[in-house]
Amino acid sequence: MKSNKGILIPIGGNEDKGIEADEMYTLDFVTEGILYRIVELSGGIDAKIVVIPTASSIPVEIGDNYLEAFGTIGCTNVEILDIRSQKDSESSRAIDLISKANCVMFSGGNQSKITEHIGGSSIHKILKERYKNESDFVIAGTSAGAMAMANNMIAGGSAVDSFVKGAVKMKKGLSLVPQLTIDTHFIKRGRFGRLAEAVARYPERIGIGLAEDTGLVIQKNECEVIGSGMVIVFDPRKLKHNNSSILSEGTPMSLTNLKTHVLANGDRFNIKKKTVKVLPVTEPFV
Repeated sequence: MKSNKGILIPIGGNEDKGIEADEMYTLDFVTEGILYRIVELSGGIDAKIVVIPTASSIPVEIGDNYLEAFGTIGCTNVEILDIRSQKDSESSRAIDLISKANCVMFSGGNQSKITEHIGGSSIHKILKERYKNESDFVIAGTSAGAMAMANNMIAGGSAVDSFVKGAVKMKKGLSLVPQLTIDTHFIKRGRFGRLAEAVARYPERIGIGLAEDTGLVIQKNECEVIGSGMVIVFDPRKLKHNNSSILSEGTPMSLTNLKTHVLANGDRFNIKKKTVKVLPVTEPFV
């Protein structure tokens, strides 16, 4: 199967928007931040960027935040596409914006809203077609927007109760990157067990746990870590024990030989080859 030509950027949530004064942000927003990288890959500050706050319970406020954040970088061509139903996804404005955008960005919130209101629609089909065929087309998503990119999408599940069978809710996502199962806010919300159960249920998928203000730039199966945090990779291809299929719901699970990588800014992972390339240990600390 041929790899998609476009660029996919899933983000772990709470990405630096250039308006916070928080110690967690250790990269310069304007030159090294995730949103700056999105703008750069989309063609620069004149790029047509469409923000879709469908997942959010406060879409207007979220849209305003992104207008301010992209404006801080210097972008002048940013549109908010507030989709709240399948009917909205079929509107002529939505189809026109998605057809002409250099970048489409999904906000955080509830990922099920994205799949319910956009999944299977005309703009979903346009997104998939453009991502498949256009090398300069970018789809980004933060938190819920990142999780919805998968085929087997994590739809919910408490980190406290995770790693008992059935604790994690799974739904069909947008299938932009079906080889991965993505979880977000991974470190701060302690979602190790949640992603481990998802991998146990779908061992043909690689598990990706994204910390906040951290993302991946995915181009032709090559993933580059961006942002200030870490990415956890669960590679289940050589599992020796996985009792997920025989257990009753509510029963604690066990896995053995789950290969795990902890990656940081600049490190790379190849989805197809399942190989890792990290920066040399001799690299100076910044």
